[in-house]
Amino acid sequence: MVLCIATNDSHSLSHLSLNFGASLKSCRHLLQNAKKSHVDVVGVSFHVGSGCPDPQAYAQSIADARLVFEMGAELGHRMHILDLGGSFPGVEGAKVRFEEIASVINSALDLYFPEGCGVDILAKLGRYYVTSAFTLAVSITAKKEVLLDQPGREEETGSAPKTMAYHLDEGVYGIFNSVLFDNTCPAPVLQKKPSTEQPLHSSSLWGPVVDGCDCVAEGLWLPQLHVGDWLVFENMGAYTVGMGSFLGGTQTCRVTYAMSRVAWEALREQLLPPEQDEDAEGVCKPLSCGWEITDTLCVGPVFTPASIM
Repeated sequence: MVLCIATNDSHSLSHLSLNFGASLKSCRHLLQNAKKSHVDVVGVSFHVGSGCPDPQAYAQSIADARLVFEMGAELGHRMHILDLGGSFPGVEGAKVRFEEIASVINSALDLYFPEGCGVDILAKLGRYYVTSAFTLAVSITAKKEVLLDQPGREEETGSAPKTMAYHLDEGVYGIFNSVLFDNTCPAPVLQKKPSTEQPLHSSSLWGPVVDGCDCVAEGLWLPQLHVGDWLVFENMGAYTVGMGSFLGGTQTCRVTYAMSRVAWEALREQLLPPEQDEDAEGVCKPLSCGWEITDTLCVGPVFTPASIM
């Protein structure tokens, strides 16, 4: 077994140590009981929580793990696994860059688990790899104006203040479940860039479920949008499609793969021999770069957000 230890995740968006992780004070007792029960404890794991902005939380957890390794050795456990957990940022502009976290982790590992000590280092890099790989496009299915009850404003402006509520075909019980579980604040990118003369309105985005909790985002300032308009959300690869299928029972979204012409040409050079590459000029191009060559597609192009290109 692997012993999961608690971390200081007070600054993280999701506090996993509330439910998972043993305190250092209880580790010796757990290791002793494991030994009495003839259970081999082969390593230590921890998780600093989702959205951790403090790289030093990793360093402190690695130092704590070293203490647990020493406890285990005293009691006869042969530990050789250290699991650093996950939630490594996978987007540009994160509060703490992945490189900063990696630098702190490597320094701590050099100090407490130097190379050659016989310990295998593991980490869960799912979020880092897939967050920026997916861009979500959803359409507006309904909209309504909501008057705000603010006495005195109508006399000042000549009209009652209002906000626009837009309903989408996805919500927090589906792809946007990270709003509930990860405290994210999705920010849409408009398919059509508004002109500078268009007025902005206080707006909110809602999912298809009719309850007060299916709020995707609020406090947004957007131009007047219409039913059928598309909204684009970047960095939607982690804890979206997979989690949504669990919550909703079915996976309703369609995944379309896209790449730039430069990437496609580089890939084709690797996959096709030169003689086949010449013959390929006359064949139908893949949908993956259909946004550039719509006139030669075998089928009609699908909507692909420009931010994917």
